[in-house]
Amino acid sequence: MAKRKNRGAVFFIVLIIMSVIAFFIYKSVPAFLRKNIYPKKYSEYVEHYSEEYEIDENFIYAVIKTESGFDPDAESDVGAVGLMQLMPIAFEEVSNNIEDNKGLKYEDMYNPKYNIMYGSWYLAYLYKQFGSYELTIAAYHAGMTEVRSWLYEGILDEDNLNLNNIPEDFSDTRHYINKVLNAYKEYNKLYR
Repeated sequence: MAKRKNRGAVFFIVLIIMSVIAFFIYKSVPAFLRKNIYPKKYSEYVEHYSEEYEIDENFIYAVIKTESGFDPDAESDVGAVGLMQLMPIAFEEVSNNIEDNKGLKYEDMYNPKYNIMYGSWYLAYLYKQFGSYELTIAAYHAGMTEVRSWLYEGILDEDNLNLNNIPEDFSDTRHYINKVLNAYKEYNKLYR
């Protein structure tokens, strides 16, 4: 039994040491190499729609990076598709509200231009609803209804937001928020 505890402690110490080493290696990588990790692909669409819908382009890039890794053919297990991994319900919301929906169908969300157009509109819409990037990302991942219920029930406080208060059933949402925010920070460091 003592050997198992020692192995667990040694494994934990090695894991911490490896994490620290990886962090310092990453920080020592020049910015031009880090830009390969955080690219600005599809910039003609991202820049256009970030301006049109008044949402930070680096925020859009962070969502694309996190959602699909810039793979326009990406599909999730729950049915989200394209660069920004739009769900059918989000597609319908945008289709019903966007001024120029061009008669698009859900299958058109594999097209980078349309996916970024719809995804950017949806991010801007959520941001107007919730007023913070954290809550916008939470709603993008878990849905507006869930986030509104968390706010209404006092699980989350808009003025003193603590992501650790997100219900355990939505721990993947908490993880997702952190991933997007970390990518957003990197985009801001590299491209501002």
